[in-house]
Amino acid sequence: MNEANLPHHFGIVVSGGGTNEQNWWPKFRSDGKGCSGDGIGQRDWFLHRLRLAAYGAHIVLCDLLTDELEESRKAISNLGRRVLAVRADITKIPEIQAMVDKVVEEFERIDILVNNAGINITQWAVDVTEEAWDKVMNINLKAVFFCSQAVGKVMIGQKSGKIINVSSQTGTVAIPQRAAYCSSKGAVNQLTKLLALEWAPHGINVNAIAPTFIETKFTEPMFKNEEFHRYVLNSIPLGRIGRPEDVTGAVVYLASPASDLVTGHVLLVDGGWTIQ
Repeated sequence: MNEANLPHHFGIVVSGGGTNEQNWWPKFRSDGKGCSGDGIGQRDWFLHRLRLAAYGAHIVLCDLLTDELEESRKAISNLGRRVLAVRADITKIPEIQAMVDKVVEEFERIDILVNNAGINITQWAVDVTEEAWDKVMNINLKAVFFCSQAVGKVMIGQKSGKIINVSSQTGTVAIPQRAAYCSSKGAVNQLTKLLALEWAPHGINVNAIAPTFIETKFTEPMFKNEEFHRYVLNSIPLGRIGRPEDVTGAVVYLASPASDLVTGHVLLVDGGWTIQ
């Protein structure tokens, strides 16, 4: 669960070919597939991008931060994959559509969408302002829906595709000072099921990943609070805070042919937090 009041990033996967690592595990490969994704927390999505590229995907990057785009573009290009970097604000529907149009023009198809954008503004429920509520909802929910809608139209036309929404364990359990965040992630879980149901006849899989707290430079300040750090560790039966690689494994699974019969599912990557 990446929490921060930050810009948002996005990524898409598209079609191509070639040979890459892990030939001994073909079910988890995505040769020639094209992926697009957005997200918060550069290290997490950076690892997702690299792993999908290593397993054969071509990548489209969408971000508001041009330096992050260029860093990711170079790393993916070095793996021998095609990569397109697009600067866009995914809270603005015209920019979403322009980005999708550019991807289709460049690659002719979109195989995988990763909706990884999300923020939290930490406030007690009695202190949440309309501005804070709208900001969280615009990025965490509105952007997820309209990115999925724009890409979904492409996938319906090609009769295949995979959409992966990065949700949070707070879509299942409540955590204090996250009224808007919990609400948005619960809505993402329901949206995931609705899109999976509507688009299944078109050969489209829609799933979500719901991580616990993940160690990133953005969550690091929270864990400097010893009381909060103990609270998180004591809430995770497996006894450790999540790492970006934990989420990346789930992304690769849901993007690969190994998950072809999985749709409408919310995959909790929470170390057992929600089973208590």
